[in-house]
Order: sequence, then structure tokens, then C-alpha cells
Amino acid sequence: MRSITVGATAVVLAVASATVAQDACATIGGQKWAAPADVRACYTSFALNTTLRDNIIEVVNKTMLTFHASTNYQVQAPEPYADDVHEDVLADLAKIQATEYATDYEAHIAVQQAVARLQDGHCVWRNYCFDSAFVNYLPTPLVLLTDSEGVQNVHIAPEAFSVASLEFPDQIDVWQEAVGGELEALSGAQVLAINGADPWEAVEANAAVAGSYQARTTRQNAFFASYQRSASSWTYIFGQFAQQSLPLSDEVTLTVLKENATEPEDVTIPYRSRIGSTTAAFTDSASYFAGNCLAQDGTNGYDYYYSSAPSEKKITGPKHLINAIVDEVRDVDAVLPEELQPQSPLDGSYDVAQYYMLDDVTGVMALGSFSAGSYNQFLESMLTGLTNLKSAGATQLIVDVYNNGGGYICAAHWLHRIIAGPKSTTEPQAGLNTTTRAQPLARAIVESIINGSDPNNNLLYNPINWRALDNEFFTESENWLEPPVEKEINGRVDYFSQTLGNECQPEGFLNTVPEEALFDPTKVAIVSNGRCASSCSLFSVTMAKLEGAKTVVVGGKADTEQQYCGIIGGQSTSFATMDSEVKTAGLKDNELAPPDLLVNGYQGVTWRLGYGIDKPDEPEEWQDRPADLNLPLTKDIVNKPEAIWAAVAASVF
Repeated sequence: MRSITVGATAVVLAVASATVAQDACATIGGQKWAAPADVRACYTSFALNTTLRDNIIEVVNKTMLTFHASTNYQVQAPEPYADDVHEDVLADLAKIQATEYATDYEAHIAVQQAVARLQDGHCVWRNYCFDSAFVNYLPTPLVLLTDSEGVQNVHIAPEAFSVASLEFPDQIDVWQEAVGGELEALSGAQVLAINGADPWEAVEANAAVAGSYQARTTRQNAFFASYQRSASSWTYIFGQFAQQSLPLSDEVTLTVLKENATEPEDVTIPYRSRIGSTTAAFTDSASYFAGNCLAQDGTNGYDYYYSSAPSEKKITGPKHLINAIVDEVRDVDAVLPEELQPQSPLDGSYDVAQYYMLDDVTGVMALGSFSAGSYNQFLESMLTGLTNLKSAGATQLIVDVYNNGGGYICAAHWLHRIIAGPKSTTEPQAGLNTTTRAQPLARAIVESIINGSDPNNNLLYNPINWRALDNEFFTESENWLEPPVEKEINGRVDYFSQTLGNECQPEGFLNTVPEEALFDPTKVAIVSNGRCASSCSLFSVTMAKLEGAKTVVVGGKADTEQQYCGIIGGQSTSFATMDSEVKTAGLKDNELAPPDLLVNGYQGVTWRLGYGIDKPDEPEEWQDRPADLNLPLTKDIVNKPEAIWAAVAASVF
């Protein structure tokens, strides 16, 4: 037994092994690649530490009680998500605390899955002692393809060997040996069974635990490989079959029918675990735990006016607000093979935003995120890029938001505004009205700010950051959470702020705003695999429901209605940010305040709800967003952005 002091708390490290020879983590120490079973052995060598478990549950519980805006809504969402979102997470946390798990790893999975059942990519629980410390991979990502007869089947991606060779040059021989040197021949093969069962059973089983998106169809799509435009390149996403953030599977047996073959065959392929890009080096269980499992800089918040706060935490004044999904796997950047990448972007392309002329009249904006290196340059590039498309002759526009997880809220509203022009749906508010919860601790934070705890306007709760529905800013002495608006949600009384109005115009935009629309919004098609989240959803919902833009989901199951986006929210944040609000307000000793996390964890929070367009008195989060078109993927266009754009243009314009 060994104890490590974190702050004023002594954390006892219990390791099942007594000697290095028996140390499960020593087996994988210093290794880039490992067998998943060996990684699990390391993870499960840490006996349950009730101090850590209780600390995690108290932090998650109190954060959900005060700051997460959707806690009571997610107990039972309305149609069309009633079957998908029905989680009483507070009750489940109480059950977990009362359960005697054998190891920290088992307790972590219980907490992670309880939070995942909220189906909310803003509200997640990650413990980086386990999540993504090692990532499980297969060299055979899957795709859902439609043949010439209109029949859909699961296939190994046609580009699988090319991608695996690029991303795993130091591991490809291991997989080649496992399949008798036939790995390349598996690319494009139809998958008849996964571990002896219909492939769709595996898709559905994954969708049941994947979390992140309300719509089951979107969680189905996450099983399959796809692409995204990143800041520096086109990237390849392996999908949740071929990439796991935990060492859940050791191998898989696929029954496949190779291209041009007449008889199926069984192929068993091992998963391999690669060490995560942010995992601290270790040699044994003690060094693994010390480097990866305990709270780190940034895990908890800071008092912004205390001398020990990091300099980057002392930036004063309002920040650019974010609404972004929390990725399951951190810092994975596989390259989309060059032969699949779009070529010749136009001048004005910048970072995650790239512009192409598809034909004489169709322009394309490929937008992988609503975050970029420079906020102002990002907004300027949107205006420049779209203007260049229009100058090149584009009269219709495809906006590709494949796997766009959101980012700057005002960037989403800016894009809406410059496409659609100045009109009642874009000025003074191009987005959604919002509210935040007004529980007692939140109201106390605002009262503390009014009494002088935030002179430099660092805090989200500072009144002068917000406008009422009349679009007038609150005064510095106005507690905008008082009186709270009482609502009954799923039989539970909850309290919210008054409804907030415009947050982005004109302060959030550039000085020069176009005086007319750049495109007819009805000739705009927003294209994704359904995994358009957060600020991407804010843009897509307002463009589709207010402006008549077309929406296309690519590659979804043919007999199910696809949702063109999900995880709307109004603003997302984290426990650490809320902890900074509490500490700066001098309220850390309040009985409602979460304690500091003792582990290397991250909790996401939906801090504001965005209210709907069809039902303006209810959150947009649980309103229907059916895509106008579910475009089938064929082997000729799968994961080829330009080919997909051409198919979209031919179908919707």
C-alpha cells in the first residue's frame, strides 16, 4: 500500500501486485502497443478506492444538481426521443455509491455509462486514468453501403488497408500475420456476421451505450467510418467498431464475402491497444497511477483573483463563448488517404474551413468545426471564402459539416447571418433564445459578483455579459437570476433564469457585415452523417427551420428517419469552469458547492438551454429535426467528399 497526497487529501493507492514481476502495469510500461487484455489487467489492478469513488460521485452529483441545465429534462425526454433519453442520473449515482465494486475501473465504467445514458455529448464523464489512456484499434473499419439494387449491407471500408497502412505502419505486420497475409484483400468485403450474429446486432448494441446524441440513428452512424476536415488536413475517423476508448474487446470474428468471391469465410482479427497521445510515461502501477490517475493542472478551477492562478486564467473581460461536444477519444488525427481528399481549395480557405467549386454553379464550404486558431480570422475567412465562391459563379451552396462538433457560438450565428443576409430572422438575433438554471448556488454566485467579487468581468455569471429579451444589457447591480422562473419538469420542480436575448450582434461579429445575402438560403444544402453537434446544430437548425435550407444525412440506415443534427444546447462548459465561478465568488465552502476532484477527470455541462423554433417555449434539444434526404453511400463515393458533394448536388438542387 502507498499513499499520495493531493491537496489536503491523502489518497491510498492499492495495487493488486506486490512485486514488479507481478505488477500488471509493468507489463505494458514503456510500450506503444499492447494487447487489450494486458491493458485491462493494468486497469483492474487498482482495487476500489472508496475515497476516490465517493469524491467522483459527489462532484458529478453536485454539478448536475446546480449547473447542468438538462438534468430534469433527461429523466424522460418527450417524443421523438422518449425511447432514447430517459435517465435519472442522480438516482443511478446513488446506486453506484452503494455498490461494492472490486476495482476503480469497474466503478468508473458504471459512472461513465450512467452519464452516457443522458445521450448528451455536452454532459459527459471522463476519467483519463482509463479513458483514452490506451485506445483499441482494428485495421478494418466498417461502412454501410447500398448496392445497385438499393440493398444496404455492412462492408469493410474499401479504403481500410490504405488507411491502416498510413496510420499503423508499426503494427500492420501483426494484423497481417493474424489474417494470413490477406489483410488488403479484406478491404471492401461484405460483412455477413460479427461474432456469429447479424452485423446490425453489433450496431444496435453499440448505439445503446455510445451516448453523445439523442437520436439512435445518429448513434448507429457513429459505428461506421467517416471523415472530417481538421485544422490542418482531412482526417479519417475509424468509427466506434474499429476504435474504442477503453480496452473492451480482445478480438472479433468477421464472416466476410470478399469481392469477387463466391463463398464466405471467417476471419478473426485482434484488437490492439495504442497508448494515448496524452498518457504520461510509466513503468509500473505506482508510476501509472501517479502520472495518469490523479488530478492535474486544469482538472479543477481557480479563483481568478488569487495570486497562484495561472496567467492564462487571469485574462479579463468577456470571452468568446463555446458550445462544443466532448470527444470520446482525445487527440486522434488519422489522415484521410490522399486519393480520397478534395483537391484545389479556393483562396480564402483557412483552418477548418475550406472552399471548393464543385461545378459552374455549386460552391462547397467544408466546415469541420466552429472553432479555429484565431476567432477574428475565422470569421473573416468565412466571409472571404463564401464571397469568393459567389464571385466564381456559385449560386447554390453545399455546407459539409461531417462530424462537426461545434465551437464558437457567435461563429455559428455569423455564418447564418452572412449567408441569409439582414432580416428579421438574423437581426438582432441570428440564434436561439436561451436560459440557464437558477438554483440557489448559482443565484449566490451572481449576488457575490454584484458585491464586487468579479471586478474584471471574468465570470460567466457576471450580469453585464447578458441581455434580456428586450436586448438591453443587465446592469452590474442586477441579479439576473432573481426571481427564478419556476418550472415543473417530469414531476420535479426546477428553477431557471429569465429568457435571454441576443448575445452575438453586433459585439460578437466583425465591424463589416454584408448588407445583403450571399446566397439564397433555399439553395443551401447542409450535409453530414448526422454528427453535427452544438454550435453546428445552432447553425443547422436556424438555417433549416427559419430559412428553408435543405438538410442531408449521408449513409444512414435506409428504413429509419435520420436527424440532421443533435446536441443543441445553448452553451456548454465544464466542471472546472464552474468550479472557477464558485471559487472566485468565494463560495467553495457552501454546502452545495462540489469539492475539488481528486482524479484526472473531466465533467462536461450544458450550462444554457437553447429554445426551439417550432415550439419556442420548449428546448430545441428534444424537438424533431428530420433530414430532407438520407443519401445512400455506395462503394464509389464512400468517404470521398467530392463524390458525396456531387451526389448531393444532383439530388437536392
